[in-house]
Parts: sequence; C-alpha cells; structure tokens
Amino acid sequence: MKKNAIAIIPARGGSKRIPKKNIKEFHGLPLIAYSIKAALDSGVFEKVIISTDDEAIANIAQQYGAEIPFLRPKELSDDFSGTGVVIEHAIKYLENQGESYEYVCTIYATAPFLQTKYLQDGYEMLKKSDAINAFSSTSMPFPIQRTFKVNENGRCEMFTPEYYTARSQDLEDAYQDAGQFYWTNRLRQKKSINKIMFSDISIPIILPRHLVQDIDTLEDWVRAEFMYEALQKSGEIQ
Repeated sequence: MKKNAIAIIPARGGSKRIPKKNIKEFHGLPLIAYSIKAALDSGVFEKVIISTDDEAIANIAQQYGAEIPFLRPKELSDDFSGTGVVIEHAIKYLENQGESYEYVCTIYATAPFLQTKYLQDGYEMLKKSDAINAFSSTSMPFPIQRTFKVNENGRCEMFTPEYYTARSQDLEDAYQDAGQFYWTNRLRQKKSINKIMFSDISIPIILPRHLVQDIDTLEDWVRAEFMYEALQKSGEIQ
C-alpha cells in the first residue's frame, strides 16, 4: 500500500568514543528522545521507526513513541556500515511487509537541537519542487577561500591562494551539511542517475549555526550541553 512519509532514525549500539551515546542522558532525556519527539511533533510522518541492533535502544525508543519493526542485522551494525545501506535495509523490510513511502526522512539520533519547523520546511519545499532531496544545512563560520592545509614540510599551503588578499565580505558564502535530517523523494530518486546529495538535485534547508552541533566526542557532548542550556534560557527551545 502506497503511503506518504516516514521517518527512519538509525541508531546502532556500538558507539565507542561516547559509550551508549544514543541513549545517554542529555538534559534529562535519552539523546535519541529528542529526534523522536521532533519527528512526532512535526505531524508530517505516518510512522517514525528506529533501525537499531540494540535492544536497550529499542526499548527506550519505544517508550518515547517510535516503532521498532525489526532489529537490524549485525552485518549492518559495524563501524563500516554506512547510513545509506542501513536506510535501504529498512525501506526494503517495510516494502516486504506491504508498505512503501514516497517521502523518506533520515533523522540522526544525535540531534538534540532538531526543530520541527525545519523538518516541516524540508517536507513542504521538496513536495513543491522537482528536487530529489532536502536536507539540513548551515553556513560555514569562516570563508573557505581563505583556508589552508599543512603540507608535507609542516608549512601552510592555501587551497586558493588567489584569495589571500580578498576581504572576507567580498567572498561567496559557503555551506555545509548540518547532520540532522535528510528528506528524499523515493520516486524521483529511482529515476535519477545523479546520486550526489550535494548537487542540484537537493534543496538545502538552512539552519542558524547556533542550532547545529556534531556530537562525536566527549568534548562535543559538553559543548552541546552548554549550548542547549543557553538556548533553553533564551527561550529558543523548550
């Protein structure tokens, strides 16, 4: 039966740098609860499911309203399994159960700053366009034209030295993946040869930088907690 929109949250149990990261308490709730709540509150999904190999994650996710239609196979739960194959596995599983969805939204489990407004914006903008994807993005904090690498001699080497004397305000803005959500129109995706997300097949949903924070290390975690507390005090998030 053809359905409209589903959210899939991949959340494996083998986090090494931050043990049990997906269910570690963050300002009073398991981290994954924020992604589940934002998805449910957005009102655009017929179903919010978790793809996990971990029963503890599955149990906690269910408590916050997500569905666990399967436990992910171990071969898709190691350090080398990319998000793409995990999402495809979930979609194929649902299709084998007689469910197919036109719009699929991958939401990361480590996105406590995720706001329903941007999920809704991505969905609406994708529906009104001929694009394949709409995903969370944010502006770079520094002009990429002025960046440099450290060469084999341990010295600086600019990527674009022709911009060395350019004023920052004269340089073109650059953007990056914000790592929160990725909408995809499955029907258009199947017909497209281009599979590169960061290209003209995608609509960037621009988030303010203060709502974006990767949480990969303990240092990231501490920074995110301070940021969340500040946003709560400002009233920007509840």
